[in-house]
Amino acid sequence: MLQRIQSVYLLIAALLSGVLIFFVSLWSNEAGEPTYVEDVMLALGMFLGSAILSFITIFLFNNRKLQFILGRINIILNFFLLGVFVYWSLTVPGEMEISEKGIGMFIPILSIVFLVLANKAIQKDEDLVKSVDRLR
Repeated sequence: MLQRIQSVYLLIAALLSGVLIFFVSLWSNEAGEPTYVEDVMLALGMFLGSAILSFITIFLFNNRKLQFILGRINIILNFFLLGVFVYWSLTVPGEMEISEKGIGMFIPILSIVFLVLANKAIQKDEDLVKSVDRLR
């Protein structure tokens, strides 16, 4: 059952959170030097946690309810990560540390989109199974 569309969405979310973060910068400091996720341990841990959770969720296709719940937890984790990025970029006085935002700060938004699409597909499968059970 790995060929389902939600598996593709979850794989894309895992690749975004686990691989793409190492190739794009989060922000540039006042000297113009890019800051990558390896320099910020909190962000690295949350990104890798999201990637691992997405990857684990792919293989729980037999238990759709647990798969749906883990997808929601992953969405909440990405919202929290996005909130941390917004907090860091807004609370720095006088633009001292974060001078220019990078594309890496938008990865949680893309991940959330794919996780929501996966949860919609999981719910659609669950509704289909319930409708077939009613016919028996």
